[in-house]
Formats: sequence, C-alpha cells, structure tokens
Amino acid sequence: MKYLSRSLFGGAVALMSSVVLAEPAKYLFQPPVTSVARDIFDLHTSMMWIITVIFVAVFGVMFYSIWKHRKSVGHKAAQFHESTTVEIAWTIVPMIILIGMAFPATRVVLEYKDTSNPDLTVKATGYQWKWGYDYIKGEGEGISMLSTLTTPLDQIEGDAPKGENYLREVDNMLTVPVGKKVRILTTADDVIHSFWVPEFGVKQDAIPGFVRDTWFRAEKEGIYRGQCVELCGKNHGFMPIVVNVLSADKYTAWVASQKTASVGAADDAAREWTKEELMARGEKAYASVCAACHQPTGQGLANAFPALAGSKVVAGPAIDQIKLVLGGRKGVFMPNSQMPAQSMLSDTDIAAAVTYTRNAWGNHADPAIVQPSAVKAAR
Repeated sequence: MKYLSRSLFGGAVALMSSVVLAEPAKYLFQPPVTSVARDIFDLHTSMMWIITVIFVAVFGVMFYSIWKHRKSVGHKAAQFHESTTVEIAWTIVPMIILIGMAFPATRVVLEYKDTSNPDLTVKATGYQWKWGYDYIKGEGEGISMLSTLTTPLDQIEGDAPKGENYLREVDNMLTVPVGKKVRILTTADDVIHSFWVPEFGVKQDAIPGFVRDTWFRAEKEGIYRGQCVELCGKNHGFMPIVVNVLSADKYTAWVASQKTASVGAADDAAREWTKEELMARGEKAYASVCAACHQPTGQGLANAFPALAGSKVVAGPAIDQIKLVLGGRKGVFMPNSQMPAQSMLSDTDIAAAVTYTRNAWGNHADPAIVQPSAVKAAR
C-alpha cells in the first residue's frame, strides 16, 4: 500500500505539472491579459492542487485500509457503532478546508464585480446574431457600430478551406485603449446572449429588458477573440466578439476616424441615391444582416424563416416593409417566425437592404427604390 499511495501521488503530480507547463491556450485557459483573468487562472490552479491532495489522501487511506485489513490475512472487523472523535474530525477538517478556499475565491469575485470608476463605458447589445456596441462614456462617446461575422459563406458550407480565424472574425471590432478600465454594459434585443472574452476573464449574460455590467483592463495591445456562449438560436455559433486593444495615441486616432466616418454617413443619408448604388450597398447589408435567416437566395427556411422571393410583404407598399424592418414583429409571416427589429441599422443601410429585396430574385416591387430619407421619416 505504501508503494501504491506513493505511485498515485507521483502520477498526479506528474499529470498536473505536464498540464501547467504545457501550452496554456491548448490545455488550460488562454493566456490572461488582465488582473482578473490572472487571478482566475491562479485560483483555478491552486484549487486543482488542493483537490488533488484531498483525492490522493482520501483514496490513499481507503486503499490502505482495504489492503491492510483484508480478511485473507486474518484481520477481523472492529465492532463499534460510532466514534465521536472521527465525527468531529470529518466535520472540522472539511470546514477548515472550505473556509481556506472561500477567502481567495471571495476576493476574486469581489474584484470581478467592482465596475466603479471606469475610464470608458460601452454598451454591448446582443442581437440574433451579431453584437451592437455603443460608446456611452469616455473618449469615443457617441460612437455606435454593429459587429457582424465576416467568415465567407463558402468556408462555412465547406466549399473552401477554413481561414485562420474561422467563425472568429468580424467587420467592426470593439476597440479600446490599453491600460484603461473599460466597463461593459450588457443587454439584448431578442433572446438571452452572453458576452465572453476568455483572455480578459470576462463573461456576462446579456438579457432582454435588463442591463448588467462587467469590466476589464487590458494590459497588452493586441486582438482578442471571444464568443456568445449562450445558446441563442440557429446561428448561435456565428456571433463572435473581437476586441482590438490599442495604445492611447492609436485609440485617439481611431476615435477621430470613426467620428469623421459618422459625419460622412449622415451626409450619405441626406442625399438621393441611384438604384445601382442602393442595390450594391443593399446586397452587402442583406448578406451581413438578413441572409442568416432568409438565406442568401431569399428562399428562407420552411416553417422558420419566410422566403422574400415572391413575398407579398416585399411586393407591397414600401412604408409597410420599412416599418416592419424598423420595429420587427412576432409571427408576421408565420406563427413560429420572429422578425427582430433592425432599428440599430443606419437609414442608408435599411433603405439599401429594402431596395435590394424589392428588386432581387425576380421581385418587381413598386416603388422599386427606397431612399434613406423615407426610412428617417418612418422612425
């Protein structure tokens, strides 16, 4: 039994050492870049060592007792019904162990929940199936964007080799400055989502009708990738989170570029667009926002998402389609369907997408063109 216990303990130590020394991103957590993520990593490691010691001690005593007191060597079972000493020991010892584990765990939880005094506040809104980011406090206040998956459809369908960041790439990254405390307010527009970036040690559910918060302070520049980790529907796996951490100077330059682009977008919404311009932009907007449900061919999915090719709604009055896109409605096409509101899109993108659907796949709606001004008036 002495050699068996020693072997078990040695094996456990070897296993833990190999895991700890191995590439972290492959066998353990991804390399932490915030103090909270580092504390979570250290807490996980220390708890695993405590659990390993308890496992070896308990099973070591059990196997020793079985071997040393077996009937084949003439041992006779002791005849007793209770032992006050043993009962006190197996109550006090676990209590001490649990208290010892609770103190560091509580400290990490309190640090994780402390969202006070942020340098930057961003609201992250989950949609089926993308993220919306609104900068509401700090440098960059007023910036808003949608972050949508950009992995090509042919990769998803297996017609092309998968890229390096397959299903983990977006058109607009959440951009933040390095070394600054960033508070994330999470909510959702339709169903429950969850905001998760493992290198930051951040995970917070986004619940419709509720605003919850979390925070991080990235210590290193770079691009960090996460995911919605709540089962939120058909394309749950297609709404990644990508965070771009920049130096202070680069972040200031990024903010300036975004505000310039915002002014340009306002100018675009005020002008009259040609049909060709709206169709070209609408095709991109449709592929980014609508194709997940209605399919790139406009044929939809039976009993789930309606076809837009030949749709009476698309062929009907433009104002009705605009209001439907802006407000959404449950069961508008069929009892089991859910048309989410797309009011977070710009007037120009909505006008372009509506124009595209009214002219694509053989549709011939009247009017065929919808201008951004019509969308603005319908809001």
